[in-house]
Amino acid sequence: MTISIEYVILRHLHMELKSPFTTSFGTFQTKEFLLVEAVDRDGVSGWGESVAFAAPWYSEETVKTNWHMLEEFLVPLLFSEPLRHPAELPERFAAIRQNNMAKAALEGAVWDLYAKQLGVPLYRLLGGTKREIEVGVSIGIQPTVGDLLRVIERYVAQGYRRIKVKIKPGWDVDVIREVRRAFPNVPLMADANSAYTLADVDRLKALDEFGLMMIEQPLAADDLIDHARLQALLETPLCLDESVRSYDDARKALELGSCRIINIKIGRVGGLEEARRIHDLCLERGVPVWCGGMLEAGVGRAHNIAITTLENFTLPGDTAASSHYWERDIITPEVEVQGGLIRVPNAPGIGYDVDRRQVERYTQFAKLFHCATTA
Repeated sequence: MTISIEYVILRHLHMELKSPFTTSFGTFQTKEFLLVEAVDRDGVSGWGESVAFAAPWYSEETVKTNWHMLEEFLVPLLFSEPLRHPAELPERFAAIRQNNMAKAALEGAVWDLYAKQLGVPLYRLLGGTKREIEVGVSIGIQPTVGDLLRVIERYVAQGYRRIKVKIKPGWDVDVIREVRRAFPNVPLMADANSAYTLADVDRLKALDEFGLMMIEQPLAADDLIDHARLQALLETPLCLDESVRSYDDARKALELGSCRIINIKIGRVGGLEEARRIHDLCLERGVPVWCGGMLEAGVGRAHNIAITTLENFTLPGDTAASSHYWERDIITPEVEVQGGLIRVPNAPGIGYDVDRRQVERYTQFAKLFHCATTA
């Protein structure tokens, strides 16, 4: 059996966040992103979402470079020969170096379409078994510590199972101390987004007293060696995010002792198949994983839910409710969190319907690529 794909549509969307989101590398108010729609001969659509930002803050990829890679290389490769299973796509795309977010967006659309053609939920096709997943919430840097405490209080009251606080030099130890004083028992982690160096060892060691679940990506985005040196000096587990872009990166990180936890982001590692391979490696090594967030709209959020149903996603992820970020999401129903849990939808594919009216509202421009011409 081959997967029927008649055409692919790329859409460039703008969505306004409900409030600014600030990290150590910038502040976001508008989210630009790409939606990928793969359509078969019966008119069934599979959906994927690129998580690249408008500027290369998080990685070298951007919305514009993703469009270029999809239009000029990846969509033509998709149509270059028959495809039997989405798991074949990483090998087909292997000649294109990096550009993982572009690859993941197209691969995600194909996975969704394939699951719908088979009439099964995507999570089950991936090997997931959970019917509900635990989720936490990621809170950006706030204007004041008081503002941060009020935001945390709101989400603790809503039942989120873990609070992640963004940190950077000058907004770290004293801030976490105040958070822990106000919330002594809440599961808490700190995310640095590569804001530190080994010169900051004493500052990072000072975080050990607060009983954090983890410190996420304190050092350089491409580093494994210095993280291993740092982890040996800390009681708090380190979690790698930006440094792990592939199965091989994960394998090396574990062999070096660079971390004790890995954050798996589908876009960062190049798609669902690579995410699943990293999950399986960590399961074999006894290293817990969780699913990070990239300010996704509903399609990306649905893919995150599907991958989180795999058994070694034992720590709450960043897949907060749609209403945490958006006045109106692009899926129905929107992602809802009750008591810190998301109920996994059981409909075929990603399990949510794409709201085409909302998609058109947010779309800036679009282009269709037909199988016969890829142009």
